[in-house]
Amino acid sequence: MEAVIKESKNLKKEIARRRTFGIISHPDAGKTTLTEKLLLFGGAIQKAGAVKSSKIDRHATSDWMEIEKQRGISVATSVMGFDYRGIKINLLDTPGHQDFAEDTYRTLTAVDSVVMVIDCVKGVEIQTEKLMEVCRMRRTPVICFINKLDREGRDPYDLLDEIEAKLKIKVHPMSWPIGMGKSFKGVYSLYEKKLLFFSPSKQTLQEDFVQIDDISSPELEKFISGSEAKQLRDDIDLISGVYGDLEIEDYLNGEVAPVFFGSAVNNFGVKELLDCFIDIAPVPRSRETDLREIFPIEDKFSGFIFKIHANMDPRHRNRIAFVRICSGIFERRSNYHNVRLNKNFRFSNATAFMAQDKETIDFAYPGDIVGLYDTGNLKIGDTLNEGERALFKGIPSFSPEIFREVINLDAMKTKQLEKGLVQLMDEGVAQLFSYEMGSRKVVGTVGVLQFEVIQYRLKNEYGATSRFDSVNLYKACWFDSRDEKKLKEFIDSKYRHIARDKDGKYVFMAETKAWLQMVQENFPQINFHFTSEF
Repeated sequence: MEAVIKESKNLKKEIARRRTFGIISHPDAGKTTLTEKLLLFGGAIQKAGAVKSSKIDRHATSDWMEIEKQRGISVATSVMGFDYRGIKINLLDTPGHQDFAEDTYRTLTAVDSVVMVIDCVKGVEIQTEKLMEVCRMRRTPVICFINKLDREGRDPYDLLDEIEAKLKIKVHPMSWPIGMGKSFKGVYSLYEKKLLFFSPSKQTLQEDFVQIDDISSPELEKFISGSEAKQLRDDIDLISGVYGDLEIEDYLNGEVAPVFFGSAVNNFGVKELLDCFIDIAPVPRSRETDLREIFPIEDKFSGFIFKIHANMDPRHRNRIAFVRICSGIFERRSNYHNVRLNKNFRFSNATAFMAQDKETIDFAYPGDIVGLYDTGNLKIGDTLNEGERALFKGIPSFSPEIFREVINLDAMKTKQLEKGLVQLMDEGVAQLFSYEMGSRKVVGTVGVLQFEVIQYRLKNEYGATSRFDSVNLYKACWFDSRDEKKLKEFIDSKYRHIARDKDGKYVFMAETKAWLQMVQENFPQINFHFTSEF
């Protein structure tokens, strides 16, 4: 009994010291750079990479796939854990490129909060708006980091107004810039009541700051000019009147976004963001299943798989499933139940991550992301627990935007091609549709760049040479019906246009919008769905 109480106290302590968040942004806003600098401040890495050029020798720690190094972009979510001020931080750096949005959407199901990076020159961009929609659906708390203040950017007030208008969330400035671009002197931290001085291209982690609790004090003029001091006082006065004090609960409910200003590439404003984040960001939260709500503090382990990656180490054909722990304590070598398969599995190898670097762990707690070595049994959306039939509300696949037929260019490598396609689809890189009639295989994605990545990985990881030919398709629609007879009639009538997805579900492949509408009218008993979860 005493051991149980001790373990329960330990679980509470471990939950309280965890923060699990994702970094999201439009491409080129500086997201991966900010990730690196957070790792630097957390002591997790000693030297930041660069992501400005595809010809560099050093690359961002979170961009570890070969194709990422060549292109200078992030195409897969990276998981990184580190400790800072006694807090265990689990950071997920997501792809910024819109062609890889599905990986980001799935990752957002595994985090408790997000940091959204916004370029002060470009403001709120379309991909940022889409990501915010996903956050709003899940009421995920958001902190904004307005980046690149060392460049000539937009007026700070205009940026705040644009965030509120386009992202449909109230903002609350936590710091305020003094100048911008060539005249950028630093920021005043409203959260910590201190003046931080900006030094271009500064790469050390030492801060140049002075504590000024009262900005009306003449002491301010010792550090900035009289006109700058007057402007700062006017700005702070206006901000205080408009925004008042930050209500933490409003932030935690996803209604207000605290806003920081800085320059990630110069290590400026990053520590202030990190210090505030660990103070106010949520600890691991409860999660909904199809049966009930599951709380982190529960004794029994539960978690769900939100990402799968094959061949993380090209020397070993391994496959790793990323599990978000939701409750209880995960113990290596224990047997856990896969609810979908109704089968138990024993996981001898469990790892924690620093990008591609892994270390074996014996225990993990709610909020942690654990990598499990897998031989093909696990799928994205799977629930693992200690026997309960509850399934965490799944991660749906969305109907793709672009379709191309897979053409095998080497008949001797047919098995390798099929294996590669299955494994890459299990990762959620894209969706595979196999036609019922004949052997046609069509891949659907949300962006053209994904085909390049798939083709590259098939060749380099599986030795399979392929090409992707354009096909005339508008939508892939999952379908069902309560009337089994009508369902059979529909399948018999449209068998030339029916495929199965990787899970064996029927999918209607509509060639045009008008034709889809006509088919829907002609078969009113058939329900058509644009996500795989219905």
